[in-house]
Amino acid sequence: MKSKRIVPLLLSLVLLLALAACGQKTAPATEAPAAQPTKAEAAAPTEAPTEAPTVAPTEPPAPAAEPVTIQVYYPVAVDAPIADILQGYADKFHEENPNITVEPVFSGGYGDVQTAIQTIIDGGGEPPAVAVMLATSLYDLVNADAIAPLDDYINAMDDGKAYMDDFVPAFLENSRYDGKTWSIPFQRSAVVMYYNKDMFKEAGLDAPTSWETWAEAGQQLTVKNGDTTNWGIQYPSGWPYWLFQPLAIGNGQNIFTDDCHVAFNDPKVVEAVQFYIDLSHKYGAMPEGVQSVWPSAPTDFASGATAMIVHSSGSLNGILKQATFDVGVMPLPGKADGTFASVPGGGNFYILKGAPKEKQDAAWKFIEFITQPEYVADYSINTGYIPNRQSAFDTDAMKAYLEKTPQMMDAFNALQYAGAEFSIQDLGEVRNIFHDYLQKAYNDEMSAQDAMDAAQKDAEAALKPFCE
Repeated sequence: MKSKRIVPLLLSLVLLLALAACGQKTAPATEAPAAQPTKAEAAAPTEAPTEAPTVAPTEPPAPAAEPVTIQVYYPVAVDAPIADILQGYADKFHEENPNITVEPVFSGGYGDVQTAIQTIIDGGGEPPAVAVMLATSLYDLVNADAIAPLDDYINAMDDGKAYMDDFVPAFLENSRYDGKTWSIPFQRSAVVMYYNKDMFKEAGLDAPTSWETWAEAGQQLTVKNGDTTNWGIQYPSGWPYWLFQPLAIGNGQNIFTDDCHVAFNDPKVVEAVQFYIDLSHKYGAMPEGVQSVWPSAPTDFASGATAMIVHSSGSLNGILKQATFDVGVMPLPGKADGTFASVPGGGNFYILKGAPKEKQDAAWKFIEFITQPEYVADYSINTGYIPNRQSAFDTDAMKAYLEKTPQMMDAFNALQYAGAEFSIQDLGEVRNIFHDYLQKAYNDEMSAQDAMDAAQKDAEAALKPFCE
């Protein structure tokens, strides 16, 4: 009997609990516990509550990036439409980064860019965020405290090491110093010799493979018609150190040994100076004295007014557009038969330390953008500068270009014979010393030996405060 009473009591209790439940609202399934839900939980769909739930506030959206305008100081020193090309890249960058405006500021050459920036800094003004300056200006720029190291930006990349490893090793030579990375290669080139293959063929000549065969070819291809001379060789020497270096390297001795020591009066360097003089005095293969023909030499060559020129690979595209003959590109012949020489050149991207942080950050974004393989390839195709990243050669555009323009690969291959470009402490002063005495030798104001002895003495004195 006792068990029969328990059943009705239990049923009554269940009924009372059910009625009580009908008299209150159901607690929402999304009612927040003491801890804030994760973003995944907050985003998950739930049944609609019958009462507004108590939900922890979500994070406010990130504010839109403030607009910033940066200037890029840029040299235009070769026969190529640099200004139009760079402006096109700046416009494309802005499309992808609408909060950043890039304003290119063009100057005549690398020295002009560096002088303009130094003038701004000395006057207490704000320098541009980024500039393309000579890769060899590294020591001067670091000593002046003008540039910012780039390691934090590189380390923050997902593939920073792979990014740096992809650059052509010869072009990274002047990017690192004192355990830091200070610049990113961009507008890079090599000293090469352009020669008119049609003229060589008509004269029964092969491409030169030594100083002797080079001088003899220049002599044979020099043609005088009254007051007009079509020279066998034009060899610009108004800014002489860079184009002279392959002569010294081709004789087995570069003009410097490290950032504190020059080798201006090494016998092999002196012999290279004398060979330059002999090309005019002994062989009559080129004009005498200093040749201030850097801007006109590519046009003279393309028009057939000279059979050979020593110049930058950055002039390749302009020459190919103008020339109506088969253009040859090669490293400079060395003294010994079968030897050759070149030297890398051109400019790197530097971020200026005096620019505000937000502009430096924007500058790095632009550097990352413009050094993507497809832009590196495009820039090379449209200018003649050598691709600074090895992956650029894997792009479809570069592969198609090389099929039509094998001279670009010839220019790239010249780097296998390249010595280090002249980069030293107090570069501006030491370089000017070398230029001054080298030109005195070219102009017969001093002998090659006396000029280089004097250059060595003055350079050592200039380096002493930096290298003690």
